Amino acid sequence: MDATTIGQAVGQLKTYILDNIRHNTLLKYTGTPLLNEKQLFFLLLPKLNGEVWTEETTTSAMTVGIVHASLAEHDKIHETDATSKEQQLTVLSGDYYSGRYYQLLAQTGNIELIRRLSEAIVDRCEHEITVYEREGRNFQDWVVVLTVIETALIERFFYVYQFDEYLEVMQEALTVARLNRELHALLAGKPSIYVSCMQFSLEKQAVEKELQQEISKRKQTLNATLEASTYSEALKEAIVDIVS
Repeated sequence: MDATTIGQAVGQLKTYILDNIRHNTLLKYTGTPLLNEKQLFFLLLPKLNGEVWTEETTTSAMTVGIVHASLAEHDKIHETDATSKEQQLTVLSGDYYSGRYYQLLAQTGNIELIRRLSEAIVDRCEHEITVYEREGRNFQDWVVVLTVIETALIERFFYVYQFDEYLEVMQEALTVARLNRELHALLAGKPSIYVSCMQFSLEKQAVEKELQQEISKRKQTLNATLEASTYSEALKEAIVDIVS
């Protein structure tokens, strides 16, 4: 499988998801739902590496993508001016997407998937809440928070379909990609709420250094894992591109 085929597969999954949650009023006021193509790539990693992939697996992967879109909409809510039409519709869009993924889950009839994704949503939300409980947490605690936010749903998806062998690569790559985003935002003078929490116990320069060191360490681990894997060269290159 070459880079073009990989890109087409990710694009097709993205199209499927957007078609399933399309709503003209929400598009008008809240825009196109946010879909992280890096997460979509890792949802498809087993398929891209030749694992058995059925229509149900595709539906389940779509469901995970819709959950991510729903949570991303709720993340967009501002603490101020929450009574504006745009803000109210943003809340509704997140709820609408939630309803759509429950519909799709019901269609699969996969009770184990429903249970595992529900666990992941709770896990992710509990970790997001820690920004309001920042006292006593160190840098590594916040790395764990970001890892859970990026990977918890895909982790449960892998578990249900017995794709466990892809878990380490997925977690390392998506964590590095997220840490890279956090570092770039910090350097641009626009730190996220999570980096602001890191700065609660560390100076800005110390957070920058910690992020750089964590990214470097995880890249080394990921590269070693990829070197030992049987992935195609195109897959390995795609993963390296995601974290660079």
